[in-house]
Amino acid sequence: MDKRLFLLDAMALIFRAYYALIRSPRITSQGKNTNAQFGFTNALLELINNRKPTHMAVCFDTQAPTERHTDFSDYKANRQEAPEDLLIAIPDIKRIIRGFNIPVVEIDGYEADDVVGTLSKQAAAAGYDVFMVTPDKDYGQLVSDRIRIYKPGYQGGDIEIMGPEEVCSKWNIKSVEQVIDILGLMGDAVDNIPGIEGVGEKTAAKLLAEYGTLENVIASADGIKGALGEKIRRGKESAIMSKKLATIITNVPVEFHEEDFRLKDWNRDALRDVFTELEFRTAAKRILGEEILTPGAQQAPKGVQTDLFGNVTDTTLPVKSGNGFSPEEAVSEAVITVDRNINNTPHRYELVQGEDAIAALMKKLEPFEEISFDTETTSIDANDAELVGLSFSVAPHEGYFIPTPPDQDATRKILTQLGPLFADKSKTWIGQNVKYDLLILKWYGVELAGNLFDTMLAHYVIEPDGKRSMDLLSAKYLGYEPVPIEDLIGKKGKNQGNMRDVEVEKVKEYAAEDADITLQLKHSFTPQLKNLNVQKVFEKVENPLVKVLTDMEFEGVKVDTNFLLDYSKELERDAKAAEERVYEHAGVRFNLSSPKQLGEVLFEKLKLDPKAKKTKTGQYATGEDVLAKLAMQNPIVDDILAYRELTKLKSTYVDALPLMINRKTGRVHTSYAQAVAVTGRLSSNNPNLQNIPVRTERGREIRKAFVPRDQNHTILSADYSQIELRIVAAISSDEKMCEAFRLGKDIHTATAAQVYGIEESEVTKDQRRKAKSVNFGIIYGQGAFGLADNLGISRTEAKQIIDNYKKEFNGITRYMDDTVSFAKEHGYVQTLMGRKRWLRDINSSNFTVRGFAERNAINSPIQGTAADMIKLAMTAMHEVMKKEKLKSRMILQVHDELLFDAVNEEVEILKPLIIESMQNALPLPNNVPVIAEVGQGLNWLEAH
Repeated sequence: MDKRLFLLDAMALIFRAYYALIRSPRITSQGKNTNAQFGFTNALLELINNRKPTHMAVCFDTQAPTERHTDFSDYKANRQEAPEDLLIAIPDIKRIIRGFNIPVVEIDGYEADDVVGTLSKQAAAAGYDVFMVTPDKDYGQLVSDRIRIYKPGYQGGDIEIMGPEEVCSKWNIKSVEQVIDILGLMGDAVDNIPGIEGVGEKTAAKLLAEYGTLENVIASADGIKGALGEKIRRGKESAIMSKKLATIITNVPVEFHEEDFRLKDWNRDALRDVFTELEFRTAAKRILGEEILTPGAQQAPKGVQTDLFGNVTDTTLPVKSGNGFSPEEAVSEAVITVDRNINNTPHRYELVQGEDAIAALMKKLEPFEEISFDTETTSIDANDAELVGLSFSVAPHEGYFIPTPPDQDATRKILTQLGPLFADKSKTWIGQNVKYDLLILKWYGVELAGNLFDTMLAHYVIEPDGKRSMDLLSAKYLGYEPVPIEDLIGKKGKNQGNMRDVEVEKVKEYAAEDADITLQLKHSFTPQLKNLNVQKVFEKVENPLVKVLTDMEFEGVKVDTNFLLDYSKELERDAKAAEERVYEHAGVRFNLSSPKQLGEVLFEKLKLDPKAKKTKTGQYATGEDVLAKLAMQNPIVDDILAYRELTKLKSTYVDALPLMINRKTGRVHTSYAQAVAVTGRLSSNNPNLQNIPVRTERGREIRKAFVPRDQNHTILSADYSQIELRIVAAISSDEKMCEAFRLGKDIHTATAAQVYGIEESEVTKDQRRKAKSVNFGIIYGQGAFGLADNLGISRTEAKQIIDNYKKEFNGITRYMDDTVSFAKEHGYVQTLMGRKRWLRDINSSNFTVRGFAERNAINSPIQGTAADMIKLAMTAMHEVMKKEKLKSRMILQVHDELLFDAVNEEVEILKPLIIESMQNALPLPNNVPVIAEVGQGLNWLEAH
């Protein structure tokens, strides 16, 4: 019988799980960070499902000191304190492990690796194949024919399984017993094991190759000449202590009992409890095969009225002082429980069919100023979907559904009957991601004249981080579990149906519930918008933009398929030529698309870098940043980079764009995501226009494919000039930078003159280049190391430049310090329009986590203000074009640039309107001017 024991080093895996999700943390409705719990659970399931262990245990460190701490008081002393969220996660993780009926093993006085080492030896002796699950290199000393290291993949990387051969190859040693010798010589910075000062990994390996053991190296120290011999003689006591510290103990008082470690049936009740508490709804469904209900939050405070769903009806929530009023606090005040669904909640959803019934509904809806509505369709692509029905709600637990038939003329007749309702300017239409619904209706010739309230966008300004699907928001804020779409049309995949296939009674319940839930979300979010003081950015920036984006997506942009076809052939030809040059330089043919083979050619055959770094999977790093530093050594590097660029351009853009042309319009219709980027920036997909390359000539050529719709139109491109730097100057009140912009100077030249203490006329191109890098880098947390790396200069020079910059532009330094201080006190930062970015980790005791939050604190007001500005400009331009009844159309937004498909006769009318709208959208403090420029051409590249 196959006997496979997996022993997990708990803390090493927990740290990896936590940091893997640090940029997009999972936060529960109670404000609890569940990164570590979620990541560890997934890792555990991956092992159980894919590696098929027969036995398993998870080993933890304890808080008790070990012999290593007694021997060496500084052992692990330089390790930063674990983040609070991670420490809080450990009890949850132990509950999860025990819920899977896997033993948790921890023994005071010993570390987890000692426990793993002891159990590994015992199990191997009992005939088991043992896998030590850890990323820790120290475990190499334990491997044997039956004991291996199982190193999990990290952030998409491959797993790595290491036996004696792989360990010896990694360390360049002859036997695994030498792992502790090499660690004794070179030390281990992670655990603060000192080793011998000045002896690194390669030197240690050479010494062991000659002398065999650390003890022999020390004994032979007098015969080792030069500085190395002196280092060994001086550091011998440290080396002996370091070897002892690095040696994993294998006689811990713990015993491997087969039955205790055998994988058994799970304790489903225990798992259900912890998953419910952590709000792991998807994981519970995948693991337990059942739905769970999100946990109850604290009871609503006295004096706050709630409806049956636990939704606040009294909108006078208290405003907190001190650390501000966070979204999590707003939620906890509004939520009671999450144990309701359509089956246990009283509701009245009506099916409305026929002209008389629709007329009666219109009469019923007419008095209401606010109407929640939703569309049901045959596809998630609004530009290629048919309407299946519309739902409405004006009171909680009530809803109405009007089905629309496959006959499009009949559907248009229904919409015509609803026309007076849609045309009523006094109405406010409430929707969740309402842009989709507006786009669907627009394809039927229907537009909503009234105002909008998008619950997705309301939540976006309340809590910019995280996901915001209606189902999640309903569970989180209303305590209600909506009917899953899969219940109607099946799971995602080729066999999934659409709403047209579902019996109308089921669609009615589903659709009316959507409108009902959306209405209740609006009631929940309205007081939060006020209490969090984000009402202005919601009402002035986000909500008005919905109709603008709807029109832009509807219009689309024409692409020149003939140009793309020709350019594809050109790129293919040039890529092939670059590939052949690579083989010529290398003297061997290989798979150029294989990073592994490329690394071997560059660093083993051509030996371009004797200190070449390897990735976590053990192969050489061959990323663009690595290759760029080697470009001066061998012409092969330029050809490799050229090949990569050419093949990526061809596959990602040139060949893909024609496939995205809409069959009805002949144009490409990108979809703008308004509630994704935490800074407020728009993003786009299908295609992602934000990623159209601009830095290289080859990449910029792709813009030639975006052309006017016909000969009577011209492309206009308008963009802001150095807008983020202008915002930096304005909000920092740095007088030197503000004055440079007011005088219309070249900001990078002006910066260089200040930094180098010279006249502007004396600034060289190289000095301007360095100043530009500082201007754009320092406000995003770039230090001397990053600047040196970017510019190819020494760290000393980089530090001098930064120090001079901070001295000369002390207003910017003051802004950075003041902004971080504000964030630490209030828990957020904000833009000029009041867009908030909540920074939960700004006061973390963990400097990595805190540093990330501090960098966000500094750059979020800058990026966010730029985002607000162009959104305001888009809305202003949209309104003026409608007012002037222009036939030209705004068709694209990319970063700080707007693109127009302009009627030739309207070009000269449009240009001043565009500049005025952009420059006056959001005036900056300290009289810092906002400058916009407009170009025109027969394609995007020419216009830009």
